[in-house]
Amino acid sequence: MLEKEFDYYKTHQDELVAKFAGKYIVIVGEEVVGAYDAAIDAYTKTQKEHALGTFLIQHCLPGVENYTLTFHSRVSV
Repeated sequence: MLEKEFDYYKTHQDELVAKFAGKYIVIVGEEVVGAYDAAIDAYTKTQKEHALGTFLIQHCLPGVENYTLTFHSRVSV
């Protein structure tokens, strides 16, 4: 779910950052439908026009660390 939107973001990240740096962008399909200063604004305004689960909210920043998480644990397997 939302794979298409996330792939669009990764593929176009440089141009999106140039245009929307620091904003929370909303992607539906392969289109940016909104840009907001806060994630909560992106969510509340977009869910009025688009069903939940049909849009991606992404903080528009450079670098892979923008969309990659690393978890550290002391658990040994």
